[in-house]
Parts: sequence; C-alpha cells; structure tokens
Amino acid sequence: MSETIERLDLAILAEAAILPKSAPEWVADPAPMLPRELGPKPPSVAVLIPCFNEEAAIGKVVADFRAALPNATIYVYDNNSTDRTMLEARAAGAVVRQEMLQGKGHVVRRMFADVDADAFVLVDGDDTYDATAAPGMLRLMLERQLDMVSAARIPTETDAYRLGHRFGNAALTGMVRSVFGNGISDMLSGYRVFSRRFVKSFPALAAGFETETEFTLHALALNMPVREVRAPYRGRPVGSQSKLKTIGDGFRILRAILILIEQERPLQSFACIALLLLIAGFGCGLPVVTDYLQTGLVPRLPTAVLSTGLVLLGFLSLGCGLVLDVVSRGRKEMKRLAYLAIPPMRGPC
Repeated sequence: MSETIERLDLAILAEAAILPKSAPEWVADPAPMLPRELGPKPPSVAVLIPCFNEEAAIGKVVADFRAALPNATIYVYDNNSTDRTMLEARAAGAVVRQEMLQGKGHVVRRMFADVDADAFVLVDGDDTYDATAAPGMLRLMLERQLDMVSAARIPTETDAYRLGHRFGNAALTGMVRSVFGNGISDMLSGYRVFSRRFVKSFPALAAGFETETEFTLHALALNMPVREVRAPYRGRPVGSQSKLKTIGDGFRILRAILILIEQERPLQSFACIALLLLIAGFGCGLPVVTDYLQTGLVPRLPTAVLSTGLVLLGFLSLGCGLVLDVVSRGRKEMKRLAYLAIPPMRGPC
C-alpha cells in the first residue's frame, strides 16, 4: 500500500514539472540562483593629480585621463592655488579636494591617506606626461603583480627636459643606484603607478619634491617588485610654469637622499666615515711612530694626540654603524610586516 502511495506522489510531482520522470531524485542547479554580478570584479583605479597653479593645463590632463582610463576616479588635490585650477578641474569632471600645507610631499601624504583603491596612478597636473601610457603601465603591474611601475621620461621636444634638471637627475639617480643597485633609471619621474600595498605602507615623510626620492628608496629598500617603462615627456603648455627650482630643490633632494641612505644603510655609511678617519689618523701618526722608533722620543706631541683622537673616532664611528645597522634591520622588518599585512591585488585590469 505504501509503495503505491509513493509511486502516486512521484507521478503527481513529475506532471507538475517539479521532478523529472527519469530522475531518481531532485538535484538543484545552483547556476540560475547566482546573481550575475558575482563574476570577477575589475580592480578600482584612482588617478591622483597634485596641483599648484595649473589653470592652463589641468583641464586637459583630467580629460586625457578620463579618455585613457574611463573607469577610473580622478582626484585633483589643490595646494593653495591662486588661479582657477580648482574650477577647471571640477568642470572637467574630477573630484577636487584641498591640502593647505604647501609642498608636493604634503599633498602626496594626504592623497595616499584619503583615497582608497586597488591601483593608483600618480601624475603631475602640468600636461607633460602622456595619459595613453597609463593603461599599459596598469596592465604591466597587474599581470606581473608589481608594486610600482615608473615612467622613465623620453623628451619629445628640445626644451621639454632642461639640461640642468637632466644632469641633476642623472647624478642623483646614479648615487642611489650605486647604493641600492640598478632598479630605476629616472628616479625623479612624477608619473608612476602603485599598488594598494605600496600606497598604504608608504610612510610619506617628505614635504616637497623629494617625495619622488622616497618612492624609489622605499621600494628598493624593501626589495619590492618594480619595473620601469619608457614614456614620452613633452613641454609645458603656454601659461604654465615649473615650480621646481633647480638649485634649491636639487640640494633638498640630495639632502633627502643622504638621510635616507644613512637610515637604510647605516653600517655602510658609518664605515665610510670610519675609513676616512682611520686613514687621516694613521697618516698623521705614522711620522710620530717613526720618530719614536728611531729616537725613543715623541717630539710632536700635538700630532700624536690628534692622530690618536682620529683613530678613536674612527672605531667609534664603526661601532655606531654596527649598532644602527641592528636598529635599521628592526625598522625594516616592521615596514615589511606592515607591507605584508595588506592583501595583494588580483584580477584583470
């Protein structure tokens, strides 16, 4: 009797199209139940543009990056401009914000703290960089899981890259490459693509144009995966003036490099100082020692005291380097852990 009831129920369900007649049991198909938007989500991209009195160029820069990266959000951070920079940027469709502390480093610090995205494109607002290079730089970063892609400038005009700036950049870049190895050939480029890991672990301590130096040294010190691509570099449009002072900012960048090298490579730095002091001490003391061996007297007592002091300072400098090297390793471990605490970016561009 029970078997007859079960067969009757099965026939009723089959006629109602709830259970197929040929199927022994009901099997759910989860595919129709999933929403379509659960597929792979492309990473969010933020274009960051620091600006100071760029009325003549900012509108075109925003428009070019809107065309090159249509899905990106473009942020323009105004740094106390006295012209129509904010109005032009807002009219072009950018999200406009302000930073009152004067200096590019302050603006970068504020942008990196406020904006959240999976990938960041940092570019100057003077229309000297080509926006069409951004998609390729983003694709390279995503495909190779990089943390920074920097654009090495290729001048397309004779006056686009001034000789003084080019010489200073080459000298400063050569200094950094001699200490940290070959990684970046254009250390002061203002056109870069960053991962979220880089941006949210970057300390951003600089105040002015030396912030580009911090980008490079931060990546090289932590052995981050970085690459460099070639990109065109053109002159400023009519009505736009450079804010970079060749001599003043050059010395500030040099000072920042020396400080960062001393912080990241203290043993090498203090060992060089110790070597110079020891050479000077032994150079001054050798004649004194020679006279003592020949006559048993020390006729030049001030020279002997000077050479002794120089040798002691040399060994003291070496000891300071050894201690600071241990401290630097601890700081590097903490920065590395902060970097690893941020999940890597995944997904197509």
